[in-house]
Amino acid sequence: MKMVLAIINYDDSQDVISSLMKAGFSITKLATTGGFLKAGNVTILIGLDESKLDECFDIIREHSSSRKQIMPATAELGMGFFPSTPVQVEVGGATVFVLNVERFEKL
Repeated sequence: MKMVLAIINYDDSQDVISSLMKAGFSITKLATTGGFLKAGNVTILIGLDESKLDECFDIIREHSSSRKQIMPATAELGMGFFPSTPVQVEVGGATVFVLNVERFEKL
């Protein structure tokens, strides 16, 4: 038994979740916030048999994509002056962890 912990950009999360559920995966959804961009993410937990890992990864990969976005950044120039300088960053996609599950029970 495995636990997939996937951190997905909020914009991609609905497609990923609905596709996983259509494929028969049971998920738990957690609202999370990224530390770097302070952007909204969704973390999903999926308990599954090891034989289903590839199918799960394929669905997440298909419905979460990386893209470039312009974000305001600040740079201090002294005297308390903080101009906003736009910076291009990569957002989206997914970060996925697979954990071994020693025991699983539905109570």
